[in-house]
Amino acid sequence: MNTPRAVRFLDRRTPPHITTLVLLAGIGAMNMSAFLPSLPAMSVHFDTPYSVMQLSVSLYLATTAVLQLLIGPFADRYGRRPVVLASLAIFTLATVGCILAPTVEIFLAFRMMQGAVAAGFVLSRAVVRDMYPQNEAASMIGYVTMGMSLVPMFAPMIGGALDERFGWQATFAFLAVSGLLILALSWVDLGETAPEGRATSFRAQIRDYPELLTARRFWGYVLAAAFASGAFFAFLGGAPYVASDVYGLDAFWAGVGFGAPAVGYALGNFLSGRYSVRFGVNAMILYGTLVTSIGLSTAVAITASGFGSALVFFGFCTFVGLGNGMVMPNATAGMLSVRPHLAATASGLGSAFLIGGGAALSVLAGVVLHWGTTSLPLQLLMLITSLMSLGAIRYVIRRERHLAEG
Repeated sequence: MNTPRAVRFLDRRTPPHITTLVLLAGIGAMNMSAFLPSLPAMSVHFDTPYSVMQLSVSLYLATTAVLQLLIGPFADRYGRRPVVLASLAIFTLATVGCILAPTVEIFLAFRMMQGAVAAGFVLSRAVVRDMYPQNEAASMIGYVTMGMSLVPMFAPMIGGALDERFGWQATFAFLAVSGLLILALSWVDLGETAPEGRATSFRAQIRDYPELLTARRFWGYVLAAAFASGAFFAFLGGAPYVASDVYGLDAFWAGVGFGAPAVGYALGNFLSGRYSVRFGVNAMILYGTLVTSIGLSTAVAITASGFGSALVFFGFCTFVGLGNGMVMPNATAGMLSVRPHLAATASGLGSAFLIGGGAALSVLAGVVLHWGTTSLPLQLLMLITSLMSLGAIRYVIRRERHLAEG
């Protein structure tokens, strides 16, 4: 459906309002970042090493990567609405389980179940693509994720404040209440947008997979998004250690630092919403990867020169958010537009690679930080992933130029 339909807020007979899409995308981002300042306290509470507690990031990412392989086909088969509602219900119950968990093993099991919330992120983008053509979809996704970016900007600060005042469990109580409220909103506002005549069986969808999986442009967009976000996921895996052990920040100020990429992400998404239709998705992705690479190169040079500090580390991570805000909406619109009739499946598959790579990089970040006593190893890892994203989009541009000439 490329002709926008009338939208009436709180009317589930029409497509959802943009506010609902923002909150659906944002609840997953909030679940990822709100508890990060509490990781040291949670490690003490469960009497477990920090490296084990850090699995709450990497295992969660790995679980969401697997789930997103299923979310897309289920949503293409059964529709966007029922999959979103079921996933939010599972997320809310799993969050309560995290609060009540008596051991770290049980906590990690419920934490993995929280990964069901990934449906909100995957399907909010698929809904936009259901309603708009490629460049307009990139613009709308930019506006959705711009609103979503406000969540990780403030969520770590809220989580840090709740942790200091009431303990880490209060952060998860906040997440549970948020999940319940967004479930109620989705129930009354999320109208179905899946195209009519979608696949009647999973076997029929599987027969269409080679059409998607053999498209080089699809993989180019996927890799550009995966490597661009890889810098951010490496940040998620290593920043708590950098904040507490390298720079000695308390939970609140660590939360402020964790919000730095979100500031850039909001601006990057605004630029995507404003300029994607004018310049096209490929140019916006290219500019985004250049912004991130230049910012991280500068940070590496300053730290390597002996002038590293918490302000330098977190301040220059704003460029990671800025670049990602330009890359992600456009790369997403690109990968969903290669085969529009498989939009949800493409969104899920692309997100699975993105999140799966993120899980690996979050673990790798924890490893490389032990190679030195500064933030430099983490900054180098983030720079390398950004340069790989730049290479991926340049391949897409060359591929499209070749097809146009041929």
